[in-house]
Amino acid sequence: MYAVVGCSECSNLWIIEGRSETTQCPRCGSRRAYEKRKKFVETDDAAHARDVRASMLANRQGEGEAFAELDSFAALEAEVADGVVDDDEYLAESGLDIDEVDAAGDRDPRGPSRSGSKKEIVEGALEALDRPTEGEVAEYAGERGVSAEDARAVLEKLTRRGIVSESRGRYRLV
Repeated sequence: MYAVVGCSECSNLWIIEGRSETTQCPRCGSRRAYEKRKKFVETDDAAHARDVRASMLANRQGEGEAFAELDSFAALEAEVADGVVDDDEYLAESGLDIDEVDAAGDRDPRGPSRSGSKKEIVEGALEALDRPTEGEVAEYAGERGVSAEDARAVLEKLTRRGIVSESRGRYRLV
């Protein structure tokens, strides 16, 4: 069940799906019992409710005649769905080589990709490795796209913050 309702405070129109005890205006936030809201139409068809609301808004702006010339929402959606140009067709019509564009999208100009932030990768090394050394953490991070210098810097920050402890050159999460 769909209802086109109005707000007595700010004159906003919106569509409510279902039937709750109270409703809140999305514009001004006023809350009223569902039964006290002005219902302009109640219908089982969402498209019909959208058409009624759109017609009312057009009439408020003095554009009722222009709106009457338009098709319904359902007809417009069907028209748009049939007329959409897919990416490959758009690229081909633009004079671009689709395979070349796909290959360029697969390349990352920043080098090897990594999954996670530098901090997450260093923490992952500390979880995966048993009391690793600084070099082992740097090697683990390097395999995941983080430079050894960055891995050491993150390790030092985590140690200073007390998230990681270091004892005799071995590290572990606290």
